[in-house]
Amino acid sequence: MRNILVTVMMIVVMLVLFNTIVADNATGTRSRIQGQGNTANTQIGNLVP
Repeated sequence: MRNILVTVMMIVVMLVLFNTIVADNATGTRSRIQGQGNTANTQIGNLVP
């Protein structure tokens, strides 16, 4: 029973960490990657052939 409880608690902690670090809309990794991608797309779009 204790093993199941520890496993469930670790899964909950991992979900909280993922939501805090990766999926946060303001400062998360996803938003930083999206911002860099938008910058790159804008720079590519501004290239003159």
